[in-house]
Amino acid sequence: MAIRISEERQAWISKWAWRLAIAGVVAVFVMFLLISLSNLPTFEQLENTQENVASEAYASDMTVLGRYALENRVPIDYENISPHLIKALLATEDQRYYRHSGIDFHALGRVAVKSLLLQKETSGGGSTISQQLAKLLFDRPDLARMGKVRRAFTLVLTKFKEWITAVKLERSYTKEEILAMYLNHFDFLYNSHGIQAAAETYFGKNQEDLKVEEAAMIVGMLQNPSLYNPMRRPELVEQRRSVVLKQMENQGYLTSEEYDSLKVLPVDMSNFKKSSHVTGLAPYFRMEMRKELREILSRKECLKPDGTPWRIDSDGLRIYTTIDHRTQIHAEAAMVNHMRKLQKVFFRHWNLVKEDPWEYAEDDSFVDIKLDNLRSQIRYSDRYEGLRTQLFADTIQYYNDYFDEEISDVDLVRMEKASQDPAYLSEMLMNKYVSKKQKNFYEKVLKNEKGKELLKVWKDFQKEVDKIFNQKVEMRVFTYENENFEKDTSMSPLDSIKYHRKHLQTGILAIDPHNGHIKAWVGGINMKYFQQDHIHTNRQVGSTFKPFVYSTAIAFQGISPCSEVYDIQYTISKGESNFHMVNDWSPKNSDDTYEATPITLYQGLRESKNTISVYLMKQIGDVEPVRTLAGNMGIDKSKLPPVPSLCLGSADISLFEMTGAYAAFANNGNYIKPTFIKQIEDKNGKLIYRSIEMEEQALQPDANYVMVDMLKQALAGRGGSWELESEVGGKTGTTQNHSDGWFMGITPSLVVGVWVGGEDRWIRFRDLANGQGSVMARPMFIDLIKRLEADPAADYDKDAKFYKPQGKLSITIDCEEYHDLHPLNKPESFEQEEEREFF
Repeated sequence: MAIRISEERQAWISKWAWRLAIAGVVAVFVMFLLISLSNLPTFEQLENTQENVASEAYASDMTVLGRYALENRVPIDYENISPHLIKALLATEDQRYYRHSGIDFHALGRVAVKSLLLQKETSGGGSTISQQLAKLLFDRPDLARMGKVRRAFTLVLTKFKEWITAVKLERSYTKEEILAMYLNHFDFLYNSHGIQAAAETYFGKNQEDLKVEEAAMIVGMLQNPSLYNPMRRPELVEQRRSVVLKQMENQGYLTSEEYDSLKVLPVDMSNFKKSSHVTGLAPYFRMEMRKELREILSRKECLKPDGTPWRIDSDGLRIYTTIDHRTQIHAEAAMVNHMRKLQKVFFRHWNLVKEDPWEYAEDDSFVDIKLDNLRSQIRYSDRYEGLRTQLFADTIQYYNDYFDEEISDVDLVRMEKASQDPAYLSEMLMNKYVSKKQKNFYEKVLKNEKGKELLKVWKDFQKEVDKIFNQKVEMRVFTYENENFEKDTSMSPLDSIKYHRKHLQTGILAIDPHNGHIKAWVGGINMKYFQQDHIHTNRQVGSTFKPFVYSTAIAFQGISPCSEVYDIQYTISKGESNFHMVNDWSPKNSDDTYEATPITLYQGLRESKNTISVYLMKQIGDVEPVRTLAGNMGIDKSKLPPVPSLCLGSADISLFEMTGAYAAFANNGNYIKPTFIKQIEDKNGKLIYRSIEMEEQALQPDANYVMVDMLKQALAGRGGSWELESEVGGKTGTTQNHSDGWFMGITPSLVVGVWVGGEDRWIRFRDLANGQGSVMARPMFIDLIKRLEADPAADYDKDAKFYKPQGKLSITIDCEEYHDLHPLNKPESFEQEEEREFF
């Protein structure tokens, strides 16, 4: 029977149908209006999705020193992408990729039916590869603190944005270009952006060389890289990889036999290595410059017009540096030439006693400190991190939950020691190594049965670590034996750590004294294996500090370098002058021998006599004038202890500060803060930043020239300096236990600071003959200057002369004239003097 609807009812239905239709149109219009007002990529942006333009750093001759690209990303064209990756991606993420235009309504329908109607959790995703790329092009909103209604609305809005962007992408690019962009854009963790970086990080190879199972693992990470992190959840990653391989079988990319053989293979992370910026010229400099760039570009006056900071890695900045391309090449070559020979001597030096520096006969407490440091180096290694994830991560998480506290390895080491020594935690608290809160927590854990269980598990884990770290494995290590600076060998991981830590390190900084421009920067021996830069590292400076003491005495008391002082042991007594000493202080010469006859200040500096520096400090009567002069020459006064031992170089100061201070000697006593960035421009050439040179007089011209002459005399005839055509001067420095070797060299156009030592201060020569600055550091200065003199393309003037004030100096440097006025024993000639060097 037909159902008749009244005209009134029909009118009511028609009216509401129109209302719903209009409401739908309005809703869609409002939705698209809201989307258009949101952070949606424009067509211009989509036409240039590779907008992340690398910033380039230029040397002073406009040679490209290096590029700062967005993280670690190497874009790969589609035709060069591994077929295994493409097949794994299509099989897993978007099987209908070539049959849709950015939105797969078929897949959306499947997801809707299975998820909403059938309540299946494994219904698969509905996002296409184009949509997934779209997600990467704008920030997704934080839903954590939103209510249900707002969260649902935001999700719908976000999905519409992805759809629109995906359609735009499909109109702007070919299918192949979209695939390449997606794989190049994705973040695979550990600073691995894109498939090339991921292949290098996880498997140590190019992406085109990936095996099927390796490609499947990488594609499996696309779903959730944090969840499927092979370094933290290998078992889960293996399961996910099996899913990808099964999909490849289902799509006909693998046979059943191939799938069966591949799915049982373990996830091999033996070649995992985090990426680092280590290749090319001046790698240490480029690493340190990035820090300086961040600081400069965060300044208010250097921000973009919209008030946001420039992005170093993606805004295409042009960075003009002071580095001279040729000087940098020669500095690195001089470093390798010397350090290769020095390291060979160092290894032989320790092999002769058949001991290593960690267990060398010293007091037991210091040996314990060294061995604790070695354990720390083990825990910092990538191998240990992998073992911890595999064997200990789940266990420690259980105890973290139980004690409601994140327990670190350092915490466990402390609690283990406290379980053996009841006074340990109290001593740590007294020395402020732990807080009261930490001490209470440790004691709480130690009293708890679960805590005792934890320590037992920790000890068992450490035994397993010791076992693995003492087993020989094939590995690649640093070496000077070839031009690649690495070799394949077999050694235990522990021996590998010791082997690398036993390499002496260096820092070389070259500055133009007349403008403060840094011309060369060598922060270490090899950036790939040793990432710590030593230009800003504070190390004890030894006798390189003595010229500041001499300069103070010359400037403020008019003392001539021809003045003679007895080489005897001097004492600064308790309460003497303004030294505020609570006990007498009577330092010795480095060899504890004394000539007991008058020697000139020239000779005192040349032979680095501690007695003469102490005598001058007594004449000054206060440490503060010395600290003030050093501070005026760019050294941070907070690093200079207000005690008389400062005159012997007891302070820890950076090579950067020391070289900048010595540059003032070569610049007529005027200090200019060292700089290495001349200016920064945007990609269109608009100026963002320009350095401003500020010059301040630190030392009067007459006193400064006297000091320069003393430095010339200190170097004259030594260490091959007679072979140089340049006018040169300099001072060596050697510290306690021969842990640090220094040389500060000056020429009229270039000042070079050199430091050599171990990462750990017990990595040292055991004798002064090998461990002094004249052996460890000075040869690199001599070699560098030789190379520069022989290279006409280098920015170096070998004919330049030190500035000498016009007229007669107020301080006599002609010792014949001085001794005519002061008839005392004349000093011995330096011309044929046998070389003797001390601290």
